[in-house]
Amino acid sequence: MRIKSFTEAPEDVARYGPLADDTGGRHFELRLIGTGKGVLIARLSGVEDRNQAEALRGLRLYLPRAALPQPDAEEFYHADLIGLEAVLGNGTPIGRVRAIYDFGAGDTLELERPGAPPVMVPFTRAVVPSIELAAGRLVLDPPPGLLDGDAA
Repeated sequence: MRIKSFTEAPEDVARYGPLADDTGGRHFELRLIGTGKGVLIARLSGVEDRNQAEALRGLRLYLPRAALPQPDAEEFYHADLIGLEAVLGNGTPIGRVRAIYDFGAGDTLELERPGAPPVMVPFTRAVVPSIELAAGRLVLDPPPGLLDGDAA
């Protein structure tokens, strides 16, 4: 099967233990057998032939959070950032982190805002100077115009 890994080193996905489907109902052991263009070639436990593999096309597989290493200082898992409240330095609420994207020039946060269109914010130290996971928020210092309605 072809697997697209989202771990920092793609082949590490096989070291973290069994993968589960999005319901958590099915679990698979992963054994890497090669690499392809942007994907890993692997065997999944319980998948014995091409027909069984074809039936799993598009299946998303997940690792339990407990299987992942603790991030280093100044590193964050996307799952930890999604849902954080975004506030200005003076505490004014802006919205919540809805998604994180990497369009090739670094990570970008998508903020959903009540009563306003979503806005994309560069995930840089200058724009996001503080992340307070325990408090469930991140602090923004946006340049002028970034949060204006037409910037979304």
